[in-house]
Amino acid sequence: MKKLLLAAVFMLVAQVTMAQTADATFKADAIKVLNLSGFATQFEMLTKDIVKNVPAEKQAEFKKDLDASIQDLIAKIADIYMQEFTHEDIKAMLKYYESPVGKKFASKTGVLFEKGQAAGQEWGMGLQGVMAKYME
Repeated sequence: MKKLLLAAVFMLVAQVTMAQTADATFKADAIKVLNLSGFATQFEMLTKDIVKNVPAEKQAEFKKDLDASIQDLIAKIADIYMQEFTHEDIKAMLKYYESPVGKKFASKTGVLFEKGQAAGQEWGMGLQGVMAKYME
């Protein structure tokens, strides 16, 4: 009876360990997708002006804390990706972002962000005129 119980416990521990390893690999792949896609770059662009608001002598230390918080955010977003996509989906995304066109897309993240921001501001200004027409 002891041998049967010991065997059952061993099998359970082995399954839990394999599941944890699979989850860790899945999460690592999800984080890799976020990094390859330029997700982190977008947050760096969003936060570069925030850094300027911190006194110059404290900016380096603030940047370290900010970068750590971005990594925490990426880990949380990776958890969301793991809920919404299968590991096979994530692997397919990796394949795309590791391809020449995927690399090109990711390298254009900054340009796309800046041009998209400018287009959004222009749209917002035009929307104010449309709203004013209906507010009278």
